[in-house]
Amino acid sequence: MERHKGRNRFLVLCILPATVLFFIFMIVPTLNVFRMSLFERGAYSPTETFVGLGNFTTLLGDAKFITSMQNTVLLIVVVTIVTFFFALVFAGILTREKIKGQNFFRIIFYIPNILSVVVIAGIFSAVYKPENGMLNSILSMVSGETVMILWKDQPMVIVSIIIAMVWQAIGYYMVMYMASMSAVSESLYESSSLDGAGRVKQFFQITLPLIWTNIRTTLTFFIISTINMAFLFVKAMVAKGMADVGLSFMYNQKDAGLYGYSMAAGVVLFLFSFILSALVNRVTRRDVLEV
Repeated sequence: MERHKGRNRFLVLCILPATVLFFIFMIVPTLNVFRMSLFERGAYSPTETFVGLGNFTTLLGDAKFITSMQNTVLLIVVVTIVTFFFALVFAGILTREKIKGQNFFRIIFYIPNILSVVVIAGIFSAVYKPENGMLNSILSMVSGETVMILWKDQPMVIVSIIIAMVWQAIGYYMVMYMASMSAVSESLYESSSLDGAGRVKQFFQITLPLIWTNIRTTLTFFIISTINMAFLFVKAMVAKGMADVGLSFMYNQKDAGLYGYSMAAGVVLFLFSFILSALVNRVTRRDVLEV
């Protein structure tokens, strides 16, 4: 009995520091954001005026905020679909097909993920440069005439951000799916081949169902991280106000001294990401297949 109590005390002492730090630096600030969203406060003013849901009422009628949320949703949908499509296709090819240098391709595809957003923004800014950027130069060579597309201006700015975000994320998820696909028994593919199933049919009927748990988990994390990554790419790549997303709108309001209004935007984004994650988990729920 004493040994059992001693073990429990040891476990409590192990998790107590992390629990206290999590409460101080995560729970308390989050609750404070909800509290501040109900007040009107200036940048350097210590006084607060309670406005209740006034900030949220104003926010839902703010055309700039609605546009920023539309951009956020667009990036989440398009970047997620394109990234996961190519990550699964590349993972399937490199896992099932006998290609020399598989480890080399893993490293090459994974490199963008270890680069900082600032470095990636610098690379793509050079690629998108109107005068002598690589993209316009290639299009000029193909078309036979000078092409001067302003990739980081309207209406191409969202497309440019999508390309950069997809390029950054594909390799990471490809490597994760390759690890899952490698665990699928080769005998399943051999049996299905005897029954006349081709590569595509095997992919949809064997590979996807058996790695679905991994896909579902990474999908939830990716959607949440896309909200943050979209903000980082917008801040690092494009001029202010050219393509706002939810988080950049929130920071712009904070910089303008509208702290309560900024916190209201943060609360809406928090609830949006929470509801979206719960919805994705609900929609992608499947029975776990075991072999």
